[in-house]
Amino acid sequence: MKILLLGSGGREHALAWKITQSPKCDMLFVAPGNAGTAIIATNVAINPNDFDAVKKWVLAEQITMVVVGPEDPLVNGIYDFFKNDTELADIPVIGPSKHGAELEGSKEFAKKFLVKNNIPTAAYDSFTKDTVEQGCKFLETLQPPYVLKADGLAAGKGVLILQDLKEAQQELRNMLVDAKFGNASSKVVIEEFLDGIELSCFVLTDGKSYKLLPMAKDYKRIGEGDTGLNTGGMGAVSPVPFADAEFMQKIEERIVKPTIAGLQNDAIDYKGFVFIGLIKVGNDPFVIEYNVRMGDPETEVVIPRLKSDIVTLFEAVANQKLDEAVLEIDERSAATVMLVAGGYPEGYEKGKVITGLDKVEGSIAFHAGTKQDNGAIVTNGGRVIAVTSYGDSWDEAIKKSYQNIDKLHFDKMYFRKDIGFDL
Repeated sequence: MKILLLGSGGREHALAWKITQSPKCDMLFVAPGNAGTAIIATNVAINPNDFDAVKKWVLAEQITMVVVGPEDPLVNGIYDFFKNDTELADIPVIGPSKHGAELEGSKEFAKKFLVKNNIPTAAYDSFTKDTVEQGCKFLETLQPPYVLKADGLAAGKGVLILQDLKEAQQELRNMLVDAKFGNASSKVVIEEFLDGIELSCFVLTDGKSYKLLPMAKDYKRIGEGDTGLNTGGMGAVSPVPFADAEFMQKIEERIVKPTIAGLQNDAIDYKGFVFIGLIKVGNDPFVIEYNVRMGDPETEVVIPRLKSDIVTLFEAVANQKLDEAVLEIDERSAATVMLVAGGYPEGYEKGKVITGLDKVEGSIAFHAGTKQDNGAIVTNGGRVIAVTSYGDSWDEAIKKSYQNIDKLHFDKMYFRKDIGFDL
């Protein structure tokens, strides 16, 4: 098979690493990819949101499967673009339809879906520029902290959690009236705050049946002890020590099964990953949000724990025969630590030379924001490299990642030294 993988981050390098291990994969192209995917696959200079360019390439190279990494092309309807084009209709796309992608593309759509399917989630209401003062009054009915979420895609940065009522009201006006997050905040969802510990649930579905992938926990804040600004993710561990068998059963019965049933009941075409952001309140799981693709950096710990051939699983998804497939999980723990550019998640510089990658032993360095420049590998984003290791326990895996990080260097390199601290 000739496979095209769309995306350029750590998630895509981890998926590429797994796809190229499959005997069914004859050739893998990654668009646009990074310096890590260039080593194991062929990078193609195509924007994943330029569907016409994707089509041209797919037909020219006789691609037999397209795997979509990031959310943007899914929310923009790449699945439907293929399905409705006579030349492309027979090529499976791993990812949901535009309708299905609204679970991530619109916070309000997701909340309505949750409520309709009796899936536990925080109480909420949504507001626009015209109802901003009603939103300010609604905030007065809640206890702090106050949670404001931009309805649309804001690259993981559209959620504010504020302690002060006046500040929350001002930020609501900033989002709705002053378009703080552009179009993404033309509508804002206000939610009650749930107090607990967060974790990520990953599901692969063909729209009828599903496979539960390993759970993970990621660390979003830039600073140690979970302080400072939110980021795309500073590290992750899998499995999650506090998600025991009883808790996992609650997740499956109360959340996963009704989610898949809800997709079917609404006739939503969905063949791909569902990432369910959860919070454990007491001993009960609640849904914070849906994403319609794998998370990053969670992919870098979840995918290495799959023993099964991922291309075989993707074929089963495309043919709606996932119930017949076997999913084998590596019993070992996995942990990843993200190396980021100095200044991230605010202003940072690119083009810093990365050294020591050839010295990494017993860990996998998944590239995120990297590119090749005159024979050197240089930084090309805020999150640069995810160092993933296996261990008999998560702390052993983390220790191994930190040992290998000591061998890596680029100017102003930063990482959290406390991944897994709360476990």
